[in-house]
Amino acid sequence: MVAAPAGWVVTDRLERDNDFCNACHLEPGVLLHVDIRDGFLARPPATLAAAHAEAGVDGRDAGFRCIDCHGGTSFVGRARVKALAAKDAFWYVVGHFEEPDGMRWPLWDEDCRKCHDSFDEADIPADAWQSPRFHEVALHNVDLGVDCVSCHRVHDLGGNADAHFIHVDSVHVECARCHPEFEEAY
Repeated sequence: MVAAPAGWVVTDRLERDNDFCNACHLEPGVLLHVDIRDGFLARPPATLAAAHAEAGVDGRDAGFRCIDCHGGTSFVGRARVKALAAKDAFWYVVGHFEEPDGMRWPLWDEDCRKCHDSFDEADIPADAWQSPRFHEVALHNVDLGVDCVSCHRVHDLGGNADAHFIHVDSVHVECARCHPEFEEAY
């Protein structure tokens, strides 16, 4: 009964350090998520994660950390992250961990909304994206089942930096769910 709360507190402290998040070695000398970490640190930013890292968090000097997005927001979100971390740690210790090639549990919109409580697209250049802009259409601002990270691919290269790192191919896949004309175009 003491181990679970103590483990929660200890891992909260460790997660504040990005180096802890990359500490596992899958091959000699190769850190976990090395490509993602390199992209996170790239300047000028070439991914949404790197843009966040460069901007920092709420003007603090400490900068942006992996856990600022991947930590979960609500108790349920935090518990989900802790459960996945415990599972990964177990498989790492027993020697059967494999680096994932994608998010097993993608970020929830609440993880984005803890900093982005509204989406003002007025600062996006008019020629950066076709009109009408997604968030300007009232119907789009209801629960459509389109997560923020469905269109704003956080660690993937190739997004439009002028449009908050939107990935056109991902956007068209999501649009085609309701708009068949996008399916035919791509």
